[in-house]
Amino acid sequence: MNVIEAKGLYKNYGRVEALKDFSLEVKEGESYALLGKNGAGKTTFVKSLLGLIGFQEGSLKLLGHDVSSKEARRKVAYLPEKFSFYPYYTLRGVCEFYGEMKGLRGAELTGQVDRAIERWGIGSLQHKRVNECSKGQLQRTGLASTMIGENELFILDEPYSGLDPIGTKELQDYFKELSGQGKTLFINSHGLDSVEKVSAKMAILDNGELIVSGAIKELVGEQDLLDYFYSKVGR
Repeated sequence: MNVIEAKGLYKNYGRVEALKDFSLEVKEGESYALLGKNGAGKTTFVKSLLGLIGFQEGSLKLLGHDVSSKEARRKVAYLPEKFSFYPYYTLRGVCEFYGEMKGLRGAELTGQVDRAIERWGIGSLQHKRVNECSKGQLQRTGLASTMIGENELFILDEPYSGLDPIGTKELQDYFKELSGQGKTLFINSHGLDSVEKVSAKMAILDNGELIVSGAIKELVGEQDLLDYFYSKVGR
């Protein structure tokens, strides 16, 4: 089953073509990386996936549903590049909010929030307010929120942002856990070293166009991923 299915997407911002005849398929259980320079169109595609922005032409489905349908996002967890929330919420309150959005209540909500908070090491911070937290603490809170609910697809936009080396290692382990559970990961990241450790497939975008897609090992071969990436989009 195609968890993500984009066909012939076009998205313009005025005269700027952010996506040009963009097509991509991500199958169930895959760990897929979306790579590209700043301004390549990666975030535009992610926002289109989530129904946050529209597009002029083409079709886009999540988990077999058109992205305009609420059903498309019911089992999707999303981590934005810069995780933030209402400043007066506590970190626990943020996680509870996401749980309630997923339909959790009572003991089930409490149990899932407890596990997520413990998993991401923010137990001692759970009653701290969002506006009192560092970028790394907020990123951990965002990652904790992705654990809540029955999610099948994880869309992560620059997930390593704000994490120290320990947090980066913990995130890589988390991705491996999710992959081992058969979950689908779609990661938009500049961190090529980290991407190569957790993703088996990738697509490279440049100026809104799909340059290449497929299995990383088959595409890159004996090259360094950074060298391969530069050979495709370097200037």
